[in-house]
Amino acid sequence: MLSNLLSGDLPRSRRLTAALLAILLALAFGPFLFPGVRAFSMMGMICVFIILVASYDLMLGYTHIVSFAHTMFFGIGAYGVAMAVGTWGNSFGSVLLGMAGALLLTIVLALLLGLLSLRVKAIFFALVTLAVAFAFLSLVTQLYPVTGGEDGMRVRVPRELGPAFRPLEQSLWGFSLPDFCSALVSGSATAWDDALFQVRINGRTLMYYVAFGTALLVFLFLLRVVNSPFGKVLQAIRENEFRAQALGYNTVLYRTSVVILSACLACLAGVLFALINRYVNPENTLAFELMVFILLMCVMGGMGTLYGAVVGASLFLLAQNYLQDLLKLLVTQLPPDSGLANLVGPERWLLWFGLLFVLSVYFFPAGVVGQLRRWSARRQQNNPVVEVVAKPGSQTLSS
Repeated sequence: MLSNLLSGDLPRSRRLTAALLAILLALAFGPFLFPGVRAFSMMGMICVFIILVASYDLMLGYTHIVSFAHTMFFGIGAYGVAMAVGTWGNSFGSVLLGMAGALLLTIVLALLLGLLSLRVKAIFFALVTLAVAFAFLSLVTQLYPVTGGEDGMRVRVPRELGPAFRPLEQSLWGFSLPDFCSALVSGSATAWDDALFQVRINGRTLMYYVAFGTALLVFLFLLRVVNSPFGKVLQAIRENEFRAQALGYNTVLYRTSVVILSACLACLAGVLFALINRYVNPENTLAFELMVFILLMCVMGGMGTLYGAVVGASLFLLAQNYLQDLLKLLVTQLPPDSGLANLVGPERWLLWFGLLFVLSVYFFPAGVVGQLRRWSARRQQNNPVVEVVAKPGSQTLSS
């Protein structure tokens, strides 16, 4: 059943399976395991970026299409919802209308971009998408009466998705893993009691689980796509486009289709981002820096695996949110005013963030997922399974 659910594309590594299971459980029970607004917001962003990075991996990892316009479609989804609720009010009808309009615009732009630009190869297509993305960013920035310009727009979510909505009057109990681990390290005798906290179920909790469920469904859908005959053609185009074309496949049609599908999923991620973050501006939806982050997550996790989107997005956002706190803790354990203390100061977290990425690429050249699968395959080759084959009158061993 699990193999059917994952479309036959299993993790193929025990370590990877354990990591994916830990991420799944952490996200599924996150509001009951990690208290605080900061952790709650980060888990919501992980769900959003899993969709965004997985949709980009569909182009880059499976079809070898390098596009820098992915954030443009992400921004279209975010701004579509923001403008719709700003015009027609914070109702579910406004959200659906905004999402429908954003998806329609996304399909039109992705179709034009695909048909006009995918006939050029590799770096030339990347440059075309980069120019289009910058033009769209400039347009959004200058249309202040419509988009709010550089100030952005505040998103008024429906009441059922806001903190004032309480579907349950009573609170539920949660178990704080960070507090429990901290109490164990400090040797507290009341570690279990200190870890208990109350969770109030409100509209923001419901919105988080909408994002989590959507991310899970999109991930399973993409696994089905890449393991279907359509996905096999995409991989054939990635390996040798000329040979795929010689076999009779219309490569321009396939490449255009994958660009449209990827763009629609990026637009969906933008819709979820607007509803979770409740504020959109060019910097957090359309900036080129965000495109670089998406590319880094894809490379760090492992291109052409989809599982890499889950691992890459989780590791990247964890490091981005908590590396500075970790450096603060490390500084307190070092002699004050020492050279090492100055080097690991929290204000230099970007330096260590970049160093961690370089080390991850050096030790995991195929990404975390790809490297774990390589190690698992190598271990299986070095330790072949020995099967005992029983025959009448004799026994033979075959490996």
